Order: sequence, then C-alpha cells, then structure tokens
Amino acid sequence: MSTINVLKREEVSPANQAIFDNLEKALGFVPNLYATYAHSENALGNYLTFANAKTSLKAKEKEVVNLAVSQANNCLYCLSAHTAIGKMNGFTDEQILELRAGKASFDAKLDALARLAKNITEKRGATDAQVLNNFFAAGWTKENLIDTIVLVGDKTISNYINNTTEIPIDFPVAQPLEAVEV
Repeated sequence: MSTINVLKREEVSPANQAIFDNLEKALGFVPNLYATYAHSENALGNYLTFANAKTSLKAKEKEVVNLAVSQANNCLYCLSAHTAIGKMNGFTDEQILELRAGKASFDAKLDALARLAKNITEKRGATDAQVLNNFFAAGWTKENLIDTIVLVGDKTISNYINNTTEIPIDFPVAQPLEAVEV
C-alpha cells in the first residue's frame, strides 16, 4: 500500500490553509485526519460543514455514536480521538469502553443509542427490528433516528479515510477493546 502523507499548511490550497488556521485557533493543532482530508481541494471543508451541522443529538450523545461506530469499523485513530472527546464530555474510562462495545449499562437511553449505532454500522443499514423498537421505547424520536443514521455516515467516512490511509495517530492511543473486559 502506498503511504499517504499528512499535509502541512504550506502544502495545501489557500482554502485549506484558511481551514488549517481556524483549526489551529480552535483546537491548538490540526489533527492528522483533517490534514489528510486536505489532499482534496474540497473534502476538508465539505466534511467539516457536514460534521458540524445542526442535529437533534447533544454532544455527549454524538460521542456515544462516534465511539460505537469507530469500534465497529476498527478505526484506531477515531477511537483514540473520540476517547479523548468522550472524556471531555464527562464519560469515564469504563463507560467509554462500554460505549465502544455498543452498550451502556449505566444509562438505558444511551444504551439504546449505542446498540442502534453499532447495529446500523455492522448491518450496513439493515437495522434489526428489535434494536430499532428498543431505541424508540427508550424515548428516542424519528428525528433522532435520522440524525443518528447521518452521524453513522459521518463517522464512517472518517473511519474509512483513516483505515485506508493509515495516518499517524496524534491523540493518546485508545487501548484495544479485547484487552479489557466490558
């Protein structure tokens, strides 16, 4: 497989340079995954617009989906990034491991969300009826369902870019799920 390099600011288009500058201001650095998107003139801006669009899911709920999907897609980069973001959203290490496994014994509503996100990802959208029924029974709405499916797609894009390019992880590396009992 050919190696895909992580682009530096001076190697990208002026439009992507502006995005890099905004990321640097907001995050203090440009994550390697975002720098990889910049191999395309349009992909980074398009992805960030998509990823930052309004949704019915709160930040913590989005992390439930991000963790379950990234684990189902075996994306160590995204697992590492979303483990850090999950902690910033108040999840404990143990809760993050459960969410990665597609469950949440600590919260019934988040459990239904995690199970749905994992099931959608693993079944490529052919969601099991019981998982969907449990999602609605836990109090989620049809709007939440559609927004969850959109978020699964959003995260899958990043998972696939990383899994294809194998760019270096620039977050504390998430431990393998198999190494711990969940």
